[in-house]
This record gives sequence, C-alpha cells and structure tokens, in this order.
Amino acid sequence: MPPQFRSVVDAQLRAAEARGAFQNLPGSGKPIPGLLDPDDPEWWIKGFIKREKVPAEAMLPPALALRREIERLPGTVAKLRSERAVRDHVEDLNHRIRRWIQIPIGPQLPVQVVDVDAVVAAWTEARRPAPAPEPPVTAARAPRRRWWHRRRPVD
Repeated sequence: MPPQFRSVVDAQLRAAEARGAFQNLPGSGKPIPGLLDPDDPEWWIKGFIKREKVPAEAMLPPALALRREIERLPGTVAKLRSERAVRDHVEDLNHRIRRWIQIPIGPQLPVQVVDVDAVVAAWTEARRPAPAPEPPVTAARAPRRRWWHRRRPVD
C-alpha cells in the first residue's frame, strides 16, 4: 500500500480509537467465531463444511454414493408420476453406474446395474389401488312399512 494511503487509513483508525469507537464491542477479548483449531491442517475445509452446511452425502466416494442411491431407489421413484419418468431416472442411474465401472474412482466396491423393468413393475404394483373392501353381509330384512301404509282402507 502506498505511504499516502497508509497515513490516511492510520489517521482514520487513530481518530476512531480516540472517539472510543472500538470500546465495548461485542465479542471483544474472545476468539474469532468460526475458527476451529488453527493447528489442524484441514481447519479450512471443516469450517467450510460447517458454514455452508454441506450434506455428508456430498462427501461420499462415488461407489458408496451410487450404492446409497440404489438403496433409496424405491422411495425416489415412488414420487415420480409416470412410467416414462421412472424409466428415465433408472436409466440415468444405470448410465452413471456403467461410467463408474469403466473408470472406477475411490474404493472398489461392487456396484450392480439396476434392472429397469423390475423397478417399473414394483412402481406399478405400488401405485395400484388397494382392492375395495367388500361390504359386510347382513341378513335380509323385510322392508319397513311407512305409517300411511299401515292404515286400513275404509269400507
């Protein structure tokens, strides 16, 4: 920083200090919030994860992320509205699985391609409405006669 700017900034800081602008500030004398252990070599990434609320799933290796997605597939496709959308979702998942199988990154865990037709069949079965319960069988009763039918005809 050039000396002329430094003197202007220093002058403003000295004037603010003389006015008492830096007295009784909240958090004075306390460590800066958000700083974790500065001796930890990964303090910055831990701070970023905590500050930005990064989900733990985003940090999984690809094989584990794919396996978790396969595990949650029935719940995911249950929200979809059409068979085409279900097929597209499962085919996209299979495409990512095949790409990972060709060039595996991270731990080498077995990940199998999902059977699209089996997922669609399970989705269709889950969407089928439950059969309506049959009404209970009751003994047949004689129809009730209304009061005006009970009157005898006058001769």
